[in-house]
Amino acid sequence: MKKTLISGFITALVFFAGVSTVSAQDDDMLVIPVELFTCSYNEGKGASDLDKVIDNWNAWADKEKLDDYAAWTLTPYYFGAEQEFDVIWLGAGKDAVALGKGQDSYLRNDEGLDAQFSEVISCDAHVNFASISFKAPPKGATPKNSVLTFSDCSYKEGATFAALGAAMGEWSQHLSDAGSKAGVWHWYPAYGGGGEEFSFKWLEAHENFAALGADYESYGNGRGFETYGRLFGHLLSCDSTRAYVAQSRRFVQLR
Repeated sequence: MKKTLISGFITALVFFAGVSTVSAQDDDMLVIPVELFTCSYNEGKGASDLDKVIDNWNAWADKEKLDDYAAWTLTPYYFGAEQEFDVIWLGAGKDAVALGKGQDSYLRNDEGLDAQFSEVISCDAHVNFASISFKAPPKGATPKNSVLTFSDCSYKEGATFAALGAAMGEWSQHLSDAGSKAGVWHWYPAYGGGGEEFSFKWLEAHENFAALGADYESYGNGRGFETYGRLFGHLLSCDSTRAYVAQSRRFVQLR
């Protein structure tokens, strides 16, 4: 990861009017700073080489007492030709100050880790998002491997955040009633992008592909799409969903 790209994170965007409508359970409402690096393997390098560097990074993080930063690597599974990268580094702090402190530590003394990462991967983007939780996954340790899905969504004319928050509360309750254990977040761009053609990213986390399939079945044959259309048809336009295999690299309970 390029040290020159590491930056601070916006605390929480503008923290919205009508926040009480955001979640079906308002006590679960939480904004978390997240960062993404999109990277490709250098010639002759691969996942096993990255694993070794991440082991060294974890040892450094232990020494630095980096106990408020969680990390994953994401490998594309369902994707299109426009996704010209091999792996994503996803990091999340308990809050923006925690994320910034971790970045300061890395900039101050990475103990050669930046060079080690650069030998294995080249990263063409480093971006920050404000992640808003609408449906929490089950509490407990993050599975070693899970499935994350992303869609890019845009507000339709006349849509508001307050109206979307109310719809998300109903949709989250619908998912829970249908037995879904998926986590659901919206990610609003904060730093590092520019020229985005979307309002936010819709992210969902599933324990495995069978759990993803159960929600797929509920949405289709269970006619969940009817509820979705009623709630969001006049509010949002979202593109096709991409799916990634997520490997937990450093677990921290963020909520």
